Amino acid sequence: MSSDFTVGDLIARLSSVDPATPVRLAINPFFPLEHSIADVLATADALGIAVLYVVESGEQLGPVPPTVTVGAGWHEPTEAPRRSRGAVAAH
Repeated sequence: MSSDFTVGDLIARLSSVDPATPVRLAINPFFPLEHSIADVLATADALGIAVLYVVESGEQLGPVPPTVTVGAGWHEPTEAPRRSRGAVAAH
């Protein structure tokens, strides 16, 4: 069994999403940023195996939302520390 995410896996995940929804790439688990997509291209790799590439447009859009980094297993769920207004004003 292959561990690669397949076109079938992608189609299954996308089938329940509104077709007008924008698509982004979440890149780099250690410093997660989102990027826009320019295209999807099918080709063969060096061994002649069919591969589908999601091509980034070169536009970095900003940080990936915490719900994505947690859902991807990149980060543990965290909450910002709670501070009272008095503690902030004292500094």
